[in-house]
Amino acid sequence: MMTSSKQGYSRRTFIATLTGAGGAMVLNPVLSWALDKLDPRVTAIVAKTIGVDTHNHIDVPVTAAEVPGPKLDLTGDLTKSGLSAICMTFSVDRPALRNPGDAYERVKNALASMDNMLAQNEVKRSLNLADLRTAHAKRQPAVIQSVEGGHFLEGHLERVEEAYKRGLRLLGLLHDNDASVPLGDVYTNPPQWGGLTSFGADVIRECNRLGILVDLTHASNETINAALNVTAKPVIISHTGLDSQLGSNPAMAKMMRPRLISKEQAKIVANAGGVLGVWTHLADTPQEYAQNIRALVDVVGVDHVCIGTDTKLTPTYRPPGSQGGGSQGERIGERTNQAWQDQQVGFYYAVVDALLKAGFTEVEIGQIGGGNFCRLFDAATAGHR
Repeated sequence: MMTSSKQGYSRRTFIATLTGAGGAMVLNPVLSWALDKLDPRVTAIVAKTIGVDTHNHIDVPVTAAEVPGPKLDLTGDLTKSGLSAICMTFSVDRPALRNPGDAYERVKNALASMDNMLAQNEVKRSLNLADLRTAHAKRQPAVIQSVEGGHFLEGHLERVEEAYKRGLRLLGLLHDNDASVPLGDVYTNPPQWGGLTSFGADVIRECNRLGILVDLTHASNETINAALNVTAKPVIISHTGLDSQLGSNPAMAKMMRPRLISKEQAKIVANAGGVLGVWTHLADTPQEYAQNIRALVDVVGVDHVCIGTDTKLTPTYRPPGSQGGGSQGERIGERTNQAWQDQQVGFYYAVVDALLKAGFTEVEIGQIGGGNFCRLFDAATAGHR
């Protein structure tokens, strides 16, 4: 599946590949100029591998009055990034949920907004690995629908299947705030539920039955370990990092420390067949990001590491009448294609370049870039309608 520069896979060949298949992906002149400066192996790897950001937030409205929401150039931003797909994620527990049914309404409104955005961009949700491979072969950007937090369930297990029928294929069990009917202990909150709740266990079993990949980010160690005893399929922790990789910003390190994973806990997840995503936080450069990936690979092995940025591919959405709008006020690191200061190329290009320079092989980069996620995604979704 991999092609090296020795086989003559040039930047010109790469651009011809992108602009083929009906012209679904077209590079702009600025991006083409920047790619010219890269090692030609970078563009070859980006073209040949299925690159996936396993946790990428797309801001859309969550109130009925704001649906269908803003026009977003998802295709353009995905093309620039070099990624084949993102796990298109939203959460509903901000602002605070106050009334019964609020979370459920927010999920329905967000999915309606995303339906509209995908239709505008002629992008489809990939419901299984075959869909993802087909989109990649055609050079068409793709998304995998993700929701961060089971707040919308509100104790109704049947809503998992309802969300599945709307395209959900990755469910983050927990987010920052406890759900009205809790699913487990959140790692940044005082423990209250003794780890995974009985309802949380039921949700995991229902995800296994339907074909939804379970994400245990935001779960305490006790919740993770209990979930591993329940699930019949491997799980993902889509965005984290080793607690030994704190970067050079003390304030950021203090904020992120509770969200990082220990070597011992990372091994527990990997030994159960799981995969862990490394986020871009705590890395000021692509090279530091590659070092953080290397640190996790050294602990759990290259088969159990992926990319999960916890950034936003498209601009921040702010409701009408609120302060600011669009991309105003966004910080470096918040947007995927602006993950680092003075970044000249799209996200995946920068990461592949840094991984090559860090000594990873082309095969290893393919695994980290998306191959390991694809294995889990297939394990979760194979055999389901």
